Amino acid sequence: MPSTSGSVVNCFALLSRSNACWFRTTRQGVTSALVSQWLDSFAQGLTRLTVIVLDNAPIHQDQGLRRYLRRWQELGLYVFYLPSYSPHLNLAEVLWRKLKYEWLKAEDYASRESLGYSVWQALAAVGTALTI
Repeated sequence: MPSTSGSVVNCFALLSRSNACWFRTTRQGVTSALVSQWLDSFAQGLTRLTVIVLDNAPIHQDQGLRRYLRRWQELGLYVFYLPSYSPHLNLAEVLWRKLKYEWLKAEDYASRESLGYSVWQALAAVGTALTI
């Protein structure tokens, strides 16, 4: 299969134990500012107290993101950081593994458009047609 350069799709997802999936995809680089913006958007729609679990990725630990913590708590969103070196506790790691190795097919990588569409379709199906 021919490869294409620049066919990157970056994803951010929040996955509940009941397989409810809230996600965002982008072709740009994911920064702490972008993650903060996405989490702020998520927090705006909350109707009950919610705890999200983040790993210790540098963009999750950035001071820019941490500036929002008090605001999010006022909206009912609390952030819990996993202990270092504990990817086995991170449900999102299972999501990414299934996405990359089970749900996407080789032909999905043929072009930037097909990859973006296939990733979006798979993440949108989590909780209905696809489950963890």
